[in-house]
Amino acid sequence: MMRTPDTPAPQQADWRGYVGLFCGVSAVAVAAVACLNYTVDPYLTHQWDTPQVQKLRPTREKLAAWSKTYAVARLKPAVVYIGNSRTELGLPTATASFAGRSVFNSALSGASLGEAIAMVRHAAAVSRLDTVIWGIDAPSFSLVTGSAGLEPELTAGGPFFFFRRALLNIKRGLTVDMTRDSLRLLNGSFGAVCRSSLAFYGQRDDGCIATGMAGWGGTTAAMAPRLREFRAGDGPTGAAMFAFDVSIGELCQAGTRLRLYINPTHALTLDALYWAGKWPAMEAWQHGLAALVERRRRDGCDLRLYDFSGFNSITTEPIPQVSGLREMQHYWEASHYRAHVGRMVLGRIYEGANADAPADFGVELGSAMLPAHLAQLRAQRERYHREHAEETAFLKAVLAAPAPRL
Repeated sequence: MMRTPDTPAPQQADWRGYVGLFCGVSAVAVAAVACLNYTVDPYLTHQWDTPQVQKLRPTREKLAAWSKTYAVARLKPAVVYIGNSRTELGLPTATASFAGRSVFNSALSGASLGEAIAMVRHAAAVSRLDTVIWGIDAPSFSLVTGSAGLEPELTAGGPFFFFRRALLNIKRGLTVDMTRDSLRLLNGSFGAVCRSSLAFYGQRDDGCIATGMAGWGGTTAAMAPRLREFRAGDGPTGAAMFAFDVSIGELCQAGTRLRLYINPTHALTLDALYWAGKWPAMEAWQHGLAALVERRRRDGCDLRLYDFSGFNSITTEPIPQVSGLREMQHYWEASHYRAHVGRMVLGRIYEGANADAPADFGVELGSAMLPAHLAQLRAQRERYHREHAEETAFLKAVLAAPAPRL
């Protein structure tokens, strides 16, 4: 119908007002979510020495790299542990070796060597490091990105670290998963099982590990997946050795004492490398490490290297498939050792022959003694095959079986 000059114009909706109202409500909602998640902080992204750290939480530590990078910047420890989950689970921070000094376990589960290097650089940037204890092993000695989740933004890179982290934490708070977990934490359904690693200065709570192991089906069920995982590692690589040398040089130049140790994984893990054809690469890796250490020591660096792997009275503990026991004394499974073994590691490094550890557990490596050490290791391997035929047969069956479909 045609509108005549005398017909009133239809009323136009005030769309600008609706848009303004929508934007205002959205901004308030977003701010409320960010405030909720930042305050509750279910993943402990910005906590240190606060009541939140002591609360019981689920077994899986989500965003552990976030919490540890922040905590180490607040604590500014004199002694830092670096490595992957083997160091995180096994190396205790409460030890007489560092009495009177602040210690933090900065190791990250799933960390490759590249992520470990990034973590130690962060620690050196936020604190004056007196000592670094660095756990390494051949399969993870690679620059391939691991599963630790250590994003570059989380580490110190110039001034205003805490300001940048606050903005990053707020941004992370604007996510559905964090909001869901904040609400679960408030209503008591978050899964109160064990304490955060921050409650133990970076070391994982044994209660978390025990509960997680039960979820795996116990030690027996976890043996095969861990052995396959160890065998499938990308390392050691030449690029990783170069990057490691550079990182060691940076720490030496800063006057930091360094103690490197090869993790005391179960003997079957080292044997897995042998059956996979990776034994020569492992030996070449140890030669490269010994040469690196001696070269840096000639330049005045306080640096030592120890090997706790191999076939000794700790690493050759019978596995559940042979012993019939539900658990192992020294290991959670083939790849991860318990904290009392970690205390033996620290004892051997700092007390030498006086350590409360078996005499055959741990040896300091050097280029001069390495050929004899590796020859002895080969002989011990062959003896292990003869004296532990059941374990050897189990390992060969695990490695020969097709990888399970995910």
